[in-house]
Order: sequence, then structure tokens, then C-alpha cells
Amino acid sequence: MPNQLTALSEAQIDAFIADGFVRIDNAFSSETAAAARAILWRDTGCDPSDRTTWTRPVVRLGSYHDAPFREAANTPIVHAAYDQIAGEGRWLPPQGLGTFPVRFPSDEDPGDAGWHVDVSFGLENPDFMEWRANVKSSGRALLMLFLFSDVGPDDAPTRIRIGSHGEIARQLLPYGDLGATLRQLSADGYAATSDCEETLATGPAGTVYLCHPFLVHAAQPHRGTEPRFMAQPPLVPTGEFDPALPPSPVQIAIRKACGLAF
Repeated sequence: MPNQLTALSEAQIDAFIADGFVRIDNAFSSETAAAARAILWRDTGCDPSDRTTWTRPVVRLGSYHDAPFREAANTPIVHAAYDQIAGEGRWLPPQGLGTFPVRFPSDEDPGDAGWHVDVSFGLENPDFMEWRANVKSSGRALLMLFLFSDVGPDDAPTRIRIGSHGEIARQLLPYGDLGATLRQLSADGYAATSDCEETLATGPAGTVYLCHPFLVHAAQPHRGTEPRFMAQPPLVPTGEFDPALPPSPVQIAIRKACGLAF
């Protein structure tokens, strides 16, 4: 049955096409966020009340399928937004969320704060620099950021290069279906996007950012006081792009960037 809920306005969808992301406030409840954090705290091996146990700048945790994570990824407003951005019926409901780079206040370089895009197929290759993306974004409908803790400017929010998805689409176009490797995409340090205006993925727990798969983004050191809990999963498509269907905003953004009809 079609989703009757509207999560995003036309202006928000237009902004997604132009900027490469949209922020959804109150996408899931603070109670759900707290329940998820309790599970994540347990698995960090750190004590929330003892800062002497916070010895690493980042602790990486895998995918989680417990109820709070499924609930956060599948609220009615989030489902409606998936439909509006990725296309109704063109995505698989997440059965959990991950991965979680839990970032702790630290003066130590986390070692993973470079600009990048998230590639989406060829992941069976043991060399992650050979993982690939193509102009159709095979294997990934969206990049998503789920905030499970309050994230302010000092709390290691993800950095976003506004509009950078368009440049990546143009770079991927000549590679066709085969796509480009992460090594090829990152060879010049994403220099073509260096002039893009930057913004930060901040917000209270329960905020979700739906991002274009080609958006250039980066981590950063944590200069705040409380750990940051965030998931950065893909939204997985049901299959390859079907030209018989109207293009989704994700596809419209690609076509506009590449000067193609849509």
C-alpha cells in the first residue's frame, strides 16, 4: 500500500537535489536513542561514569539488529522520506543499523578524518581501495546518518561538502556501469570539491540526515565533553535503476549534474 505520509516538503526535496542531503528532525524518539546508546556503551568496553576508561578517540562497532536500532530506522516519517528521496518501492527496509564509529573527547588524532565518498559494490575485494561506485549508484540508494546522541559543533559532527555529489557524478559518468574504485576517486584528495561550502551534521538525538550516495564527507576529532553515537548505514536499493520508472530525486540530482535529460 502506498505510503500516505509526507515527510518532506517540495522545498526540502529541491534542496536535497541541489545540496546532496536533507535533515529530518525528530525522526525517532529520544527513548529509542537512549535504549540504543545503552547497548552501544556496553560494547565499547567503556564506563559512562568513568572518564578514565575513555582511552581511545574512536571505538568502531559493527551492525546492530536489536529492537531500538530497527525502530529508529523504520519509523513512519523515515519510511516516508525514503519513498520521497529514493523512490517508492525502490529500497529495502533496514533490518538494523551500523556501523557505529563512537567518538570520544580526545586530543589524539582519530586517524580517519579524511574527505571521502562511500563506495557501494565490489566489497568482496580484500583491498578496500578497490571497492567501487558507478554513476547509477549500484548497491546504495542513500548514505544515512542517524544521531543517537546530541551532537553539537564540538562533538565530532560529520563534515559535509554541500553540492559535492554533483562533481562526483560527473567524475563517475565516463566509467559507466563498471564504475571507479575508491583509489581512483580519491587520487587527488577530492580536489574538485574543495571549494564547496561546508556544513556540519549536528542535531539532537533522533535527528537523521539522508544524504546522496555521492556526497563528499569527513569525520573530525571530538573536542566536546560527551561521546558521540552515530550510525552511518546505507539504504539498500531493491535493484538496479529501472528506466521505465520516473526518476527519483537521487537520480534527478545525478542527471542534472551530468547534463542529462530527466
